[in-house]
Amino acid sequence: MASTIRYNSFCWGIVFASITWMIILYMYWLLNADSTHSFQQTTVPFTPSQPRINNEILLPYEDNDAQRQRAKQKYFKNQNYLPKMKYKNSNKLIQQLQPELIKPKVDLPDDLAEIGMVKSLDDLKVRDEGYHQFGFNALAGRNLGMFREVPDTRHKLCDKQEYPSKMPMASIIICFYNEHFETLFRSVHSILNRTDRALLKEIILVNDFSDLKGSHDAVKNYIDEKNLTSIVKLYLTPEREGLIRARMYGASLATGQVLVFLDSHIEVNKRWLEPLLARIVADRKNVAVPIIDIINADTLEYTSSPIVRGGFNWGLHFKWENLLVGSLNTEEDFVKPISSPTMAGGLFAIERDYFNELGQYDSGMNIWGGENLEISFRIWMCGGSLEIIPCSRVGHLFRKRRPYTSPTGEDTMTRNSLRVAHVWMDEFKEKFFKQRPDALNVHYGDVSERQKLRTELRCRSFRWYLDTIYPELLQSSDNPDRKKSNKKSVVVEKQQFQPWQFRKRNYVAKFQIRLGNSSLCVAAEKDYKTKESLLILKSCIRAQNQIWFQTDKNELVLGKLLCLDVTGDGKRPKLSKCHEMGGTQDWKHRDFRKTPVYSHAAGTCLSVVNAKANSDVILEMCDNANKNSQWDLILTDINR
Repeated sequence: MASTIRYNSFCWGIVFASITWMIILYMYWLLNADSTHSFQQTTVPFTPSQPRINNEILLPYEDNDAQRQRAKQKYFKNQNYLPKMKYKNSNKLIQQLQPELIKPKVDLPDDLAEIGMVKSLDDLKVRDEGYHQFGFNALAGRNLGMFREVPDTRHKLCDKQEYPSKMPMASIIICFYNEHFETLFRSVHSILNRTDRALLKEIILVNDFSDLKGSHDAVKNYIDEKNLTSIVKLYLTPEREGLIRARMYGASLATGQVLVFLDSHIEVNKRWLEPLLARIVADRKNVAVPIIDIINADTLEYTSSPIVRGGFNWGLHFKWENLLVGSLNTEEDFVKPISSPTMAGGLFAIERDYFNELGQYDSGMNIWGGENLEISFRIWMCGGSLEIIPCSRVGHLFRKRRPYTSPTGEDTMTRNSLRVAHVWMDEFKEKFFKQRPDALNVHYGDVSERQKLRTELRCRSFRWYLDTIYPELLQSSDNPDRKKSNKKSVVVEKQQFQPWQFRKRNYVAKFQIRLGNSSLCVAAEKDYKTKESLLILKSCIRAQNQIWFQTDKNELVLGKLLCLDVTGDGKRPKLSKCHEMGGTQDWKHRDFRKTPVYSHAAGTCLSVVNAKANSDVILEMCDNANKNSQWDLILTDINR
C-alpha cells in the first residue's frame, strides 16, 4: 500500500514538473517569437549616455529619424512588449536617476561669428595678402564692415560719472599710410557713432603719401558718397613724412580747441571722449590717455585690457607695467585718473594751444619710434602731467608686425631714441648707451633746436623725473646698477607665474568630436600630454585622449591640459600649451550636430582626407557640402 502511494506521488510529480516546464518554454517562445536572434558582432556609432524620455531605450541611428523608426520596428515589432508598467512615482524616479546634461549656450551662426572663414580661393588670397600688406587678417576686416557693436569694457561706475556741462570741441587727427580701407572707415564710423556731435569739431584724415594704387581716390570717393565732407576732412601730404611729421601736419590744420590723436586702426568705445575732455577742462596742462583695449589681429575680436600704466627700460623701449601697490583699493579707484610716467603714444588728447607751446613733436625724428617717450618726458619735465583715464576706452588693432619701414631703410627707432637721450636724459644717457652700445656711432641729426626749447620751457632735470615721477626705474630689474635689497619694490613688477593647467578657468562644455555619420573621433596622434602632437581619427571611446573641454574663451582643451592650436603653415591642427590669448587657439562651432569646427584665426575648418581610422585631421577651406568637415560634438556631463 505504501509503495503504491509513493509510486502515484512520483508519477504526479513528473506530470506536474512536465507541465511547468511546458508553460515556461511556451512563455519564453511567445515573448521571443518575433525577435531577431543574431549574435554577429557589429560596429555601432558611438553615442553618449543621455536622458531618454518615456523610458525609451537606446537605439542606434539616433540622428536619422527614418533609420530610427526602422530600428524600432526591427527590435520591437510587438509594441505591447514596450514597458508600460505604471509603478507609483516610477517616471519621477527614473528622471532623478538619469544624468541631466545641460547644453551650454553657444553663439548663433551669424556674419560676425564667421567673418574670417575661408570659403573660396578668393577668400584665401585676401587673407594671405592682407597679413603681408597690413599685418592683420584683412579677410575678417573686409567682412566685418564699416561698423560693429563692441562690448562696453568700462567699469560700472563710469556710467555714474558727471562731466562739466560745457566742454571744448575736439579735432580728431588720424594719420594713415597704406591702411586697409574697411578698417580705416571702421575707425571713422566708430567715432561718428559713439561721439557726442556737440563735442566733435572735425575728423582730420592725413594720408601720408600712401602708394597703394587708387587708395586716396577710394577714400575721397567714400567720404563724398556718404556725405561726410562737413565733418571728415581728407588731406594728402606732398611726400612721405612718417607718423611724427604727418601728425604735426594734421595738427596745423585743426580748428578744435583740443587735439585727439588716434591711430587708423581703432574703434572707440561708449562715451569715450567726455572723460578725456573733462581732465583738460580741470587743467589745460593735463594730457589725457584712454585705456587701450585689444583688437586681435587674427580674429578682430574686441577684448578688455586691464588698467596698467606706461613705463620704459634703459634701452628706451616702452613697456606696460602694473600699477603701484595700493592704487586700486576701492571701487572708486577704478574710475580715477592715474598718473603714468609714459604713454604708448598712439592715442591721447591734448589742448591745441598747449601742444604748440610745448613744442609739438620733434620734427627731426623720422617716420616712427621714440616720439612717445620724448613727448612723455617733455610733458612731465616741463610742467605738465600725463594721465591714464580709466573711463575712456579705445580698442586698438595690434598688428602682427609693422607693415612698413623707412623709405631709405634707416633704423628710425635707434635714430629717434638717440635724439631723446641727447636732449632729455642728461647724465643718464650713459645708461642708454650701456644697454645700446651699437647706437654710439649712429647719426641722429642736429638736436640744438630741441635743447634750446628745453631751456626756454625751463624744464626740470631728468634726475627730478626719476626721483619724482618714475623712481621705480632705479629699483627695477631693468636697472643694471641696482643694489641688492631685502626691501620689497613699491611696484608689482611681475605677478607670480602659475602654470595654465592649475589656474582657475571656466569650462562651459565637455564633448567628443565625432566625424558625422561615423564612429570615429578626433584624438591626439601621440598622447593628450604631448605638446605639438598632431591629430588623427580613432574609434570613439570614452578616454582622456578624446575628451575636449570648451572654455568661455572658446578654447578647446584636450583632457584639461593642452589646447587645440594651428601649425605654423596653417595646414594642420595640433596641441599646444594654452596661452589664453585667443588667436590660433580660438575655435568656433555653429551647433552640436553636423557642425563645422572653425579656426577663427586661420579661417579654415577641421576636416579629414579619408573617413577611416588613423586618417590625419587637417585644416581646409570651409565647405558646407564637404561631409568630411561636418562634426558631431557628443556632449557629456561636464562635472564628471
